[in-house]
Amino acid sequence: MAAFTIRSALPADGGFLADMVVEAANWRADAARPRPVVLADATHAAYISGWQRPADRGVVAVDPEGRPVGAAWYRLFGADRPSMGFVATGVPELIIGVRPLWRAQGLGRALLRALTEDARAGGYARLALSVEHGNFAHDLYRSEGFSVIASAEGRDTMVRLLR
Repeated sequence: MAAFTIRSALPADGGFLADMVVEAANWRADAARPRPVVLADATHAAYISGWQRPADRGVVAVDPEGRPVGAAWYRLFGADRPSMGFVATGVPELIIGVRPLWRAQGLGRALLRALTEDARAGGYARLALSVEHGNFAHDLYRSEGFSVIASAEGRDTMVRLLR
C-alpha cells in the first residue's frame, strides 16, 4: 500500500473537493466528462457548493509530500433539494473521489472508514451514497457494510447503518 495520511477537510479544501467530484463522475476511463461539464450540472455542483457548511464534514488523503490525492465528505440535503443518493432529511450523503494513480491501493477504503467513524461520532444513525451500476467502488461499499435500498436510472442508492 502506498504511503498516505488522512486529515480533516478544511474550508480551504473546496477547490480540491470539486476536483474529486469530477474524479467520482469520471470513474470510467472510456467515458470522460470534462470538468466544466461535470461542475455545470446542478446535481454534481450541489456536493460542493458553499463548502463548508456547518454540518459538512470530510477527510482528505495526502501523499508524503502533502499533496491531496483523495477525499471523502458528507453533506445533508433536504427533501426540497434532494441529491442523487438522498434517503431522508437528516441522513448525510457521502461523496468520495480518488485520483486515478491512487486507486486500488487502500486509500478509498481508508477514507470511507474515517468518514464513517466521523458520522457515527457525530450522532448520525445512517450514511447514504449513490453509485452508478458497474462502478468498481460498488464492491468496496458492500464490503464496508453498505446495502442497496433503491435502484433507478443506472444508479444504486446505498445505506449503511451506523448504530
